[in-house]
Amino acid sequence: MRVTLFIPCFIDSFYPQAAMAVVEVIERLGHTIDYPEAQTCCGQPPFNSGFWDEARDVARRQMRLFRDAEVVVAPSGSCGAMMKVFYPELFEHQPEEAEAKALAAKTFEFSDFLVNKLGVRDVGAKFEGRVTFHDGCHGLRELGSKTSARELLANVRGLELVEANEAESCCGFGGTFAVKYPQISTAMAEVKCNALLETKADYVVSNDLSCLMQIQGWVDRNSSRVMKSLHLAEVLVQR
Repeated sequence: MRVTLFIPCFIDSFYPQAAMAVVEVIERLGHTIDYPEAQTCCGQPPFNSGFWDEARDVARRQMRLFRDAEVVVAPSGSCGAMMKVFYPELFEHQPEEAEAKALAAKTFEFSDFLVNKLGVRDVGAKFEGRVTFHDGCHGLRELGSKTSARELLANVRGLELVEANEAESCCGFGGTFAVKYPQISTAMAEVKCNALLETKADYVVSNDLSCLMQIQGWVDRNSSRVMKSLHLAEVLVQR
């Protein structure tokens, strides 16, 4: 299969190692990677802020770019949900409605692609450590992805997976939400991070690096305990 990657802009700018891990895992499974270098933001910031006309301008470019892709994979529940769930909503009753739905139908978040599209639950990974998993809101609530990442982690040799009491609670980031409501965002991060720290995990893993940026920032500033954040692909790439 030829897999076209959509890499969100914050991953491209701040966490390129996660994108490279995605590439390596998929190539190990025998598939070919395509990365359109002209790709940009998915348009989620203006969409979430109510600027739908501006979001459509960005989304139209993305739809043209990924039009001929066999399958599109995004290492982000948040940005993946924008293309899979919200593009059809954004273009409802618009001339591009059919194209938006066609792109949505072939777009997958990374863990969902491995488990539900390829039928892979064991990628041959080995990773020593105690791990807890954070469910990003878009992946959990918009994409309905709860078990895929956990199934993959359960098959990693040497990894101990422990559930946090607040595994499904929002970390408080929410993109522009953290900027508009910093006090609320910080209070939500405190609840989330204290629950994660209570697991005594060495690592917090998620499908969303935007969430992990929030979590790691709070832990580094407010806890004496070291807990490192990793994207799921960064665990699965280990051997």
